[in-house]
Amino acid sequence: MERLNLMRILAFSASNSSTSINRRLVEYAASLADGAEIETLDIHDYEMPLYRADREEADGIPQQAHDFLARVGAADAIIISFAEHNGIYTAAFKNLFDWCSRVGREVWQGKRMLLLATSPGGRGGQGVLEFAAGAMPRFGGEVVGHMSVPSFGENFDSEAGRLTNAELDAELRALVGRLTA
Repeated sequence: MERLNLMRILAFSASNSSTSINRRLVEYAASLADGAEIETLDIHDYEMPLYRADREEADGIPQQAHDFLARVGAADAIIISFAEHNGIYTAAFKNLFDWCSRVGREVWQGKRMLLLATSPGGRGGQGVLEFAAGAMPRFGGEVVGHMSVPSFGENFDSEAGRLTNAELDAELRALVGRLTA
């Protein structure tokens, strides 16, 4: 019997919270990719010292950066949900990204990307999402879509693990379909 080549999707939350609402959102989004092989990772598994040029010169690039880039390389597509800290990425994601970019500028390796963000507030992480959507192509990402989910607690059923807002759910399903097309 011939094995089908399934699309491999790497999904993760760019959050440093162990109870991340962005992790719940990205897991739900990944679950909508029918027939795809999903790898969900935790950026905490890639914690490294705070990036400094003199640290890189003295000690080199940590193995975790190479390991993360290998995961990106093994995927066909990527879904990231960004937590917003003061309008930008979390320090945990930014540090991971900084170390990975020292290996090479093409961090995202030409992969198709779906970018998400959510927050308890009405803007739903729009600031970080707009920043990420502009930045990812400069580092080898092909952004096929992005979406903000405002007021997470009002629009997501954490117990059921799904969006309850029909319009937002339809938008997310369409974006996942575009990513996997």
